Amino acid sequence: MYGYDQNGMAGAAPPMGGAAMGASYPEPSPPSLADAVRAFTTGSMSAEDFQAVFATSKVYCPRGDNPGFLALHDTQQPVIPMFSSLKQLRRYAGKESKYFVITGAEVLDLLPTGYGFVLDMEGEHRMVFDAKAVEQMVEFTMRRMYG
Repeated sequence: MYGYDQNGMAGAAPPMGGAAMGASYPEPSPPSLADAVRAFTTGSMSAEDFQAVFATSKVYCPRGDNPGFLALHDTQQPVIPMFSSLKQLRRYAGKESKYFVITGAEVLDLLPTGYGFVLDMEGEHRMVFDAKAVEQMVEFTMRRMYG
């Protein structure tokens, strides 16, 4: 398709629609981790889709004075509390609590063997991943990355 520029010179015309029409449509952003938790726990998101969102999302982890995860040992298996947002973490640990932020993929890489985690412990859509579920998430991630 050819047109004329403002100087009367022939050339390729811009494509119709989109930016040429003054409308721009940004790429849809992926769901937040909190949205993914809600969707997964209500059955409207598959485990694979949830894991893809989890792997790239920020995860808020309470911390003590020493580096590393804080674990809860008063459960059937030891679990580590984690949160999809600072708001969820503050609901659990209070306003002045210490925390660190990592990605879900880093969680899967750094979580000690034999530990699970609880996501949004005080939230409406709490999710518990036992040690076996964590192993399955790691295996799924490895298959996706390396085939």
